[in-house]
Formats: sequence, C-alpha cells, structure tokens
Amino acid sequence: MQKHNRRKFLQVLATLPAATLAGNLMLKAENTRAMHTNKTSYTPRYVSLHKTGELRARAEILYERMRHCDLCPRDCGTDRLSGQRGDCNANGDLEISSASAHFGEEEELVGRFGSGTVFFTNCSMLCVFCINYEISQLGHGRKYNTRQLADMMLLLQRRGCHNINIVTPTHYVPHILLALDRAIPNGLNIPLVYNTSGWEKTEVLEFLDGVVDIYLADFKYADPEAADTYSPGAVCYPEVAQKAMLEMNRQVGVAHADPDSGLMHQGLMIRHLVMPGNVARSDRVLRWIANNLPKDTYVNVMSQYTPMYKAFDHPEIARRITRSEYNNAVGIARSAGLTNLRLQMR
Repeated sequence: MQKHNRRKFLQVLATLPAATLAGNLMLKAENTRAMHTNKTSYTPRYVSLHKTGELRARAEILYERMRHCDLCPRDCGTDRLSGQRGDCNANGDLEISSASAHFGEEEELVGRFGSGTVFFTNCSMLCVFCINYEISQLGHGRKYNTRQLADMMLLLQRRGCHNINIVTPTHYVPHILLALDRAIPNGLNIPLVYNTSGWEKTEVLEFLDGVVDIYLADFKYADPEAADTYSPGAVCYPEVAQKAMLEMNRQVGVAHADPDSGLMHQGLMIRHLVMPGNVARSDRVLRWIANNLPKDTYVNVMSQYTPMYKAFDHPEIARRITRSEYNNAVGIARSAGLTNLRLQMR
C-alpha cells in the first residue's frame, strides 16, 4: 500500500497562497541542500539533446502545433495560442496546480526524499471517476511561465528529490521541453518521469525520444465502450494506448531499479487500476502486456479505485472493488507470465 494518500497530499498543497508555491520550495531547498544530495552516475537523456540544440528545436515545433492543437488523441484543432481552450480545457498558458516532494508514488520513485512532482492543471481524459478532478477538470491551478517551471524543477532537485515527475503532461509538452532547456544549463540532472494516462499519440511521443527517462503510464481500459463511457470521447483509448506502450518501451526499455539505491532511473512502468465489475477488462489489459511487451515489464496492479466526482452517475462503478476482484486480476497477470508485478492487496 502507498504510505501517503495522494488526494490528501493535494488538498494540503491547495491551501498554500498563490505567491508562496515557489517560495516554499526554495525555503525547503535551502534548509535541506547540504543533507539531500543526489549521488548517482546516471546521466539523464535530455542533457545531450540540450547540448545539440535539439531539445529547443523540438519544443518550438510542438509549441506551434498548439495553433491547431493536435497534441492529444482528441485532435480538437483548437487555436490554443489565441487563448481558446481545447477539449482538455487548456489554452496556450501554462497552468500548474502544485509542485513538491511527493511520497505517494511507487517506492522506486520516492526513495528517501520523494519524487519531485509537478501536477499540471487540466487533462484530456475527462475520466468520470477522477480522484483529482478539481485539478484535471475543474481547472484548479495557477498560471506560470516556462522560466518559473524551470525554477521549480531546479528547486525540487535541491530539495533532494530523486526525479522530476510531470503529472498529466500531454497538453503542456511544449512548455515542459522549453522549461527543461532553461533548467539544464543551471544544473538540472535528475531523471524525468512522464506520468501519463497512456492516451498518447505515437507521433508526439517520438518528440520525447531521448528526453524522457521514465514513462509512468496508466493502461486504463482494454474495452472501447468502457473507455467512451468512463472517459467520454476516448473510444479509441485501447488502440492508442497499445501503440503508445510499444513506443514507450522502444524508447526506454524495461524498468529495473538500481540494485544499490533501489531507485528507478530509466524504463517503462505501467499502472493498471482494477475497476468494479471488471468494466475496464483487466484480463485483456494484462494479457496484452504479457503478449506484446517483455514478460518482466514493470506492472503495478492497483487496488485503490475510489468512486469520486461523477462516478455515482454510473451505479456499476459507484463502489470500491472487492478483494476477490483484485485477486482475480493478479491471478490473470501471473498466469499470463508477467514476472515484475507490484501488488497492493492480498
């Protein structure tokens, strides 16, 4: 089980005054700089792309695509740079809900001093059961520029965080790459975690080849009808996610923690949330992973589904899962031959 509840973590951060987010990070960084240092021989993949100018070039191409936005599979075509908001509810501004050391992620990311997590506002998935719906769909967050995001990344590193964990990043990929390009000359050198719903276009993921060190990807649904019902408009989710998983694995390979530190530096980490009544078809998800990716692919079979937001409009998912439902999913994963499982319920 995760040591800290993500929802409570976000609620605490939401109480911080607008002007103090970066200031609080800086204060924590100054107080812990001498003690919390990142000692590793791993060099993040994005460093070399910055040196050649490729990182900024990719960022600028992606930024222009927001004029007729096609960064996510919704392909809404909105001119976000003119101030219009797309289907994800984002315009051309960078909006962030919070940034801090987070201890609710997988232990290989958290380590001793936490994962340096930046929660971006808005989301293209529109899940009716989203536990972070205030951020993802109600737009709770504040406007920042790419220089401020770069500063956040550097302050999280000073804080001792073992990585930069960008949550729901798809619609802000151009801003993130521009911020990285600013932060690297000032010393940013910890792994970049791309924390995604899994609904990613391969043509956009290709721009991240050599940028992202760790893909932390949900594989939510194997059933198109369920995807369309619980993430309205995402009927193509299974097909798109499958292609995305293959591309992520091609880029970063299988995730295995460093044997000395226990920390993850590179690789694909897949999360699958078991839902009530097997509506997401966990059996298909787990068998697809076993049949199409290496058997030692890191898979976190998650048990913490909690009905939130609009889930109560759907009686079939308006409850927690049972122990039997979870154990059944785990049994399928094991029988399919998956060997690198993370489990949360016995």
